[in-house]
Amino acid sequence: MLNPTKPFFSIPSFLRALIQIGKSFFVTSSSAFTFPCQLNRLADLEIDLLKNAEIGGVILDLDNTIVSEDDRYISPGAEAWIKQAKLQGFQFFILSNGKREYRAKAWSNHLDIPIINPARKPFPFAFRQALKSMQLQPKQVVVIGDSRHTDILGAWLVGCPSIQVATLPHPFRWWEKLFGKRVQTPYPCGHELWDNDFFCEV
Repeated sequence: MLNPTKPFFSIPSFLRALIQIGKSFFVTSSSAFTFPCQLNRLADLEIDLLKNAEIGGVILDLDNTIVSEDDRYISPGAEAWIKQAKLQGFQFFILSNGKREYRAKAWSNHLDIPIINPARKPFPFAFRQALKSMQLQPKQVVVIGDSRHTDILGAWLVGCPSIQVATLPHPFRWWEKLFGKRVQTPYPCGHELWDNDFFCEV
């Protein structure tokens, strides 16, 4: 019998359930592909693995995946990796939930990658818009980001494979502190970090 003094449903439990469902689906679905489901950073991903999996497009997160939210760090080797992947024919799109649209636009121009900001991930609308722009099917596009509850869950909702990278060091928000490793993987201690020299706000 249910205890009337205890709520049957709570938002945190609902979020945990969604993350678990997405994670279990991701692990199951990724077995058909030849690339890893988790990495420390974008540049650790071998481009040939994506080609072998018949991936033609990449949807990237911006904050704490390519550059830290506070503009202090840039993911080591990320820009060179993106340039190399472009040379091999990959299409790119950035989906960002960041609040500073002018900053997102600056990074879009710098990386020469179209962007949707705010993308309102994990809702599927921006993901579908990116897929339509690239003229690719979900199974042909991999989503790469640092957050399970936005990037990875959003990828699952539209049927794209995904790769979670460790989140770059940044000032954590209250919900990141609350949910911790349930939503992000901390950047490994002692691993290389590069200072960001582009678009550093004072």
